[in-house]
Amino acid sequence: MVVFAGQGDARRSMSLLWRADRPEQQDRRPGPGPRPGLSVDAIVAAAVAVADEDGMAALSMRAVGERLGRTAMALYTYVPSKGELLDLMYDAVHAELPTEYDDTGDWRAGLTEWARNGLEFHLRHPWVLQVSQARPVLGPHEYAGLETLVRLLNATGLEAHLLRRLVGTLSHFVRGCAGTVAEARQAATVTGESDEEWWFARSALLGEVAPDFAERYPSLVAMETGSTPQPPDPGEGTVPYLEREARETFDAGLGVLLDGIEAAIRRAGTPRT
Repeated sequence: MVVFAGQGDARRSMSLLWRADRPEQQDRRPGPGPRPGLSVDAIVAAAVAVADEDGMAALSMRAVGERLGRTAMALYTYVPSKGELLDLMYDAVHAELPTEYDDTGDWRAGLTEWARNGLEFHLRHPWVLQVSQARPVLGPHEYAGLETLVRLLNATGLEAHLLRRLVGTLSHFVRGCAGTVAEARQAATVTGESDEEWWFARSALLGEVAPDFAERYPSLVAMETGSTPQPPDPGEGTVPYLEREARETFDAGLGVLLDGIEAAIRRAGTPRT
């Protein structure tokens, strides 16, 4: 399920996103109305908890209200609709991402740490992966994350037009790998079958249904034959097979991407340490 941000009222969303750290306006009116203690931040935190625990499909103003012990109508005083709430949720969780890295030394080490932090961030909040990147939220914490990545890339000395593309490449790479790991974690629960059971049952049948498999796909077979998978670490017994594979792909792919950046630096003639 893909969800598009920015579907609420533009002015209300942007005003709520950029509250400029003003103290929350608690309800001080006498008589009927929302009880003191409810705030935009409390609503956003409850919504994030709902999405973290039950997924994006479970998110509704009613579900958030129930978590806070309020009715859905009580929330609308603070957040106009689910559209604005999604924008606030998305930007709020991005505040977890570190913004302080050593950008004066090894740019490769900095980008490696940034990518690993990003992977774990998306695994803590897998619903974020369902928010389309086609239309950004344009919130302060989202911008802080971009500022951090650009600052790390600036240490390469590459020109701005290339840095812009590298921002997209690295961001899509991290999100893509995180999506695979997140799905690997869900697969056994949703299907009731472990990764090992699923693979062994189907791979064993290939010899029956495709006895000429090696002749039809020689490059694939040669790659698999030449690859010697490491046996699972006993300490990783609870980690699904597909998740281990996805994490190894992340490490290998990130290394190749950073090698490519090094090659671009050499071509540009502006080597940096």
